[in-house]
Amino acid sequence: MNNLQQVDWSRLPQPEDDGGARHLAGMRLPTLELASTDGGRVDPSRLRGRTVLYLFPMTGRPDAALPPGWDEIPGARGCTPQSCAFRDHFAELKSLGVAQLFGVSTQDTAYQCEAVARLHLPFPLLSDNRLSFATALGLPVFEVQGLALLKRLTLIARDGVIEHMFYPVFPPDRNADDVVAWLRQQPAT
Repeated sequence: MNNLQQVDWSRLPQPEDDGGARHLAGMRLPTLELASTDGGRVDPSRLRGRTVLYLFPMTGRPDAALPPGWDEIPGARGCTPQSCAFRDHFAELKSLGVAQLFGVSTQDTAYQCEAVARLHLPFPLLSDNRLSFATALGLPVFEVQGLALLKRLTLIARDGVIEHMFYPVFPPDRNADDVVAWLRQQPAT
């Protein structure tokens, strides 16, 4: 299943590590509820086992233009390729002991539901449209046209505690491969 156009990542500005994620290792995921595209709500602090949360700015939609200058923002482009890569590695992630996989963005759930359906994602997306998750963890964000968006970051947590993170993530379509490689080197207990 391929919903992607090939992206020449070498033509896009690469994000730099601004230190925005250095404090996260060992932090407990916050107690709050995020709306899920599966119709429920998820409290990250209650997630048991190993969880992968990949955070991304926003997915584009076929019927809407991206914000002006989107491709010039380091790390902004690539949410759809990243989501599709996690979709394509879903079974492998499960076999490596991942109990839950979620994508997280600041778009509302209705917006995210369109992406889940269009991209055939076998996992839900969570909405942090109030930035409560981002604020509680001190996550790096940026602003475009008055929208606060998450910088691309992937968290791996075990029993609600962050054990590893990937930041910055670039190119985004290889993030799932990087997560798989890291998981292969870690005990699944």
